[in-house]
Amino acid sequence: MTPRLFIGLASLAASFAFNFASQANDRPNVLFIIADDLNHYGFSHEQAGIQTPHFDTFRESAVTFPNAVCNAPSCVPSRASFLSGLYPYSTGSYLNGSDPWTKPAMDEIVSLPEIFKQAGYITWGSGKVFHTKITPERKEAAFDNEPWAGGFGPFLKEEDQMGSKWWGAGAWDGPDTDFPDVVNAEKAIAFLNEVHDRPFFMVLGLWRPHTPFTAPQRFFDQYDRDTLPFPPASFQSGDLNDVPQQGIELSRVWGERWIVSGESDKEKWRDILWGYAATTSFADETTGRVIEALDASPYADNTIVIFVSDNGYHVGEKEHFEKSTLWSASARVPFAIRLPGKQNAAAVSDATVGLIDIFPTLVDYCSLPQPPQGTDGLSMRPALEQPSYKWDRPAITVYEVDHFSATDGSYRYIRYGDGSEELYDHSSDPHEFENLADEPRLAGIKRRFQKWIPERWAPSLGGRQG
Repeated sequence: MTPRLFIGLASLAASFAFNFASQANDRPNVLFIIADDLNHYGFSHEQAGIQTPHFDTFRESAVTFPNAVCNAPSCVPSRASFLSGLYPYSTGSYLNGSDPWTKPAMDEIVSLPEIFKQAGYITWGSGKVFHTKITPERKEAAFDNEPWAGGFGPFLKEEDQMGSKWWGAGAWDGPDTDFPDVVNAEKAIAFLNEVHDRPFFMVLGLWRPHTPFTAPQRFFDQYDRDTLPFPPASFQSGDLNDVPQQGIELSRVWGERWIVSGESDKEKWRDILWGYAATTSFADETTGRVIEALDASPYADNTIVIFVSDNGYHVGEKEHFEKSTLWSASARVPFAIRLPGKQNAAAVSDATVGLIDIFPTLVDYCSLPQPPQGTDGLSMRPALEQPSYKWDRPAITVYEVDHFSATDGSYRYIRYGDGSEELYDHSSDPHEFENLADEPRLAGIKRRFQKWIPERWAPSLGGRQG
């Protein structure tokens, strides 16, 4: 961030803090929890046998959005999108490894925690939040505490590795505090136990269930590896036969993992599924501990709680592990919001929202100033307060320049940069086994999606696939 811009932001911060001070205590607090690489296996029980009692309890108090998507199917660009309120095609942040928040193209973008701090909120962050470098000036503008990340470890023991310390599954026999998620959860609980004279914005980023698939022993003990339903119901052998070449190329980004632990070695694949189940249950417990601490605090009735994942995750779907594709396994994310007083508790909304909509929703509910960059999303308030509300915009996910996908809840449409397409009918094919893009009877459906393809794609800020 340039000195000139930082001085400008500091002045804005002082002005906003002054203007909003009189109404500060009337605004809701926010607890924003971000899981990493969490798909719907446990959150919505779409894979039998996954145990997530804390997610279940939270959904009973919240409004859940089963059609929600990330706006980029990879950690860094997804977070850059929802923390800026802008689609990747507006910023150029399409890929991991781009360090978007250090690039001049994003200098004038004010992030979500910065807006809260400018508006007089106490801002607290810990764990995997931006997941990329930010300047010291931006960190100071965003957080009142010293955010601690902690990293991906502990890593797999050598005997549990499948080619690298990143891939494989196995229990950890050290203390729970070896895991950054546990340490960060303790920090969050301590903050919730303190007395605050202003509303607060808390963002807690979990590292799990991201690889390596290791967790305390008790989470592996929850499962009988050999009786977990296998393969996942969302897998079909030969599922790439009707996929365009550019889709196949995306599925090969982590291709070595499919080779060493996929269909050719189903026992290793079982281990991966077991590890993903265990780390999902670990994330479930961590989330539950923090929300239970909130509910035991004086802030329980005046706090918006948001739970999301930064992207989805393949555990064999389309012969692929990881994310970085435009299919629903990558694009679709767990997403639930609890309003103060648990308004509309246990409701389910079919609205095709995206993580892009979090920023404007919080601007709306928390009486925040509009960020100078504006936002590409929409406030979810109508759908939160009337879950049957008809949402009239598809949920959009993009990857790289010119790779586009969208869903309206009934269909998923994909168009790659070379013009090749996929179309799936979710009413009869929820796992996207049959590509219907060449069906003449569905040409009108495709045209309906195509009007949402952006006319301009910002130049890429660089990075890597996967």
